[in-house]
Amino acid sequence: MERHLSSWYSPALGKEMPIASYGHFGFVLLLIPTAAADYLEYERFQLIDALAPYINSGKLRVFSIDSMNKESWMNNEMEPSHKAIRHNQFNEYVFNEVIPFIRTNTSNETMIYTCGASFGALHAMNLFLKRPDIINGAISMSGVYDLTEYTKGYWDDQVFYNSPAHYLPTLTDPWYLDKIKSSHHIHIYTGSGSYEDPEASKKFAGILYSKGIWYDLDVWGQDITHDWPTWRTMLPYIVDVKF
Repeated sequence: MERHLSSWYSPALGKEMPIASYGHFGFVLLLIPTAAADYLEYERFQLIDALAPYINSGKLRVFSIDSMNKESWMNNEMEPSHKAIRHNQFNEYVFNEVIPFIRTNTSNETMIYTCGASFGALHAMNLFLKRPDIINGAISMSGVYDLTEYTKGYWDDQVFYNSPAHYLPTLTDPWYLDKIKSSHHIHIYTGSGSYEDPEASKKFAGILYSKGIWYDLDVWGQDITHDWPTWRTMLPYIVDVKF
C-alpha cells in the first residue's frame, strides 16, 4: 500500500507534526493512534493492509496522525493541569490544522470520520462530538468514554469537557445536538474477551440513546480480545457493511 507523507510545524502544538495518507478517493477515515503510539502505528500492525481492498477500490481514503498521549495523560512527569492543556491543544491541532489539510487534499464535500481503537476510541468520539460541524461521525473500537480512566484521579473542568461520558448527558444546546443527530455513522464496537470493557461501550450507547442520538453498538464475543487481530477484523467489517 503506497503511503504519502506530509508534515508541518503545528502552531497549536509547537512542534513538527507528520501525517500519513493512503489512497486517492472516497470518504475519509482519520485514524487516531492507540495509547502512546505514532502516526504509522496502524500501518505497522497491518490494519492499513486490511483496509487495502477498500482503499484501492476508491471507497475510502485514510489519514493517520500522531497521538499526544505521551505529552498529556500518559506522561507521569507532568502536572495534571498541564496534561489537560496539552489535550486541548491536540484537539485544536485536529480541528484547525488536520481537518483543513484533509479538505485541501480532498474536497469540501468529502465526508470525514474519526476512527480509533483503545485510547484512540475515546479521542475519536470526543473529537466528533466537540465539532460535529466539521467531522461527520466516529468509529470507536474497544474504547472507554470516561476520561477519568486515564487521569489517575485528577479532575477539573477540562477533564469534564473532554470526557464524553460526563459532558454528553448535560448537553442541551440544539446546535450541537442537531448536528450530532444528523450523523448516521456513530459506530461503537468492542469484544468481550481479555482486557476489553464491553460495559463501557454499553453505558455510552445508553447515554446516546437517552439524548435521542442514533448509534451502532456491536459487542462481539469472549474470544475477541483487546488487541490488533480484533481491530484488523472489526474495521474492515464496519467499512464493508456499514458504509
